[in-house]
Amino acid sequence: MTVTRKVRRFSGGVYDLGLHIVWCPKYRRPVLGGRVAARLDELIRQKADERGWEIVALEVMPDHVHLFVKHDPKSSASYVANQFKGFTSRVLRAEFPHLKTQLPTLWSSSYFAASVGAVSADTVRRYIDTQWERPWKKQKGDGS
Repeated sequence: MTVTRKVRRFSGGVYDLGLHIVWCPKYRRPVLGGRVAARLDELIRQKADERGWEIVALEVMPDHVHLFVKHDPKSSASYVANQFKGFTSRVLRAEFPHLKTQLPTLWSSSYFAASVGAVSADTVRRYIDTQWERPWKKQKGDGS
């Protein structure tokens, strides 16, 4: 399978940064169903649009959220995760009072984040390791 890379440009260069983020309600309670799940989906997409981030995939499960988002180079993984968690917690707890009574806070303080790319880490390592093997490259130590 070939993955097409879509790069974005900014004044200092180009980038293609993706994150897989997973987070859970406090105590992993299954409170993300029905109208809450639908509203959470809307809020995540709203926050991404506001920040200029691209949602590649999003799945709201009863007890956790999976998100694959493309973000800008100035935003760290913790910043991206906390933007989604903080915003959605405030709005959902205001709109659905039962979430306040069931949980002291909506989200667990932790989350999982992993970088996602169009190529595997092994492919990048092999590409870097074989730079001097390219026919158009000069050989190491040839004085050039």
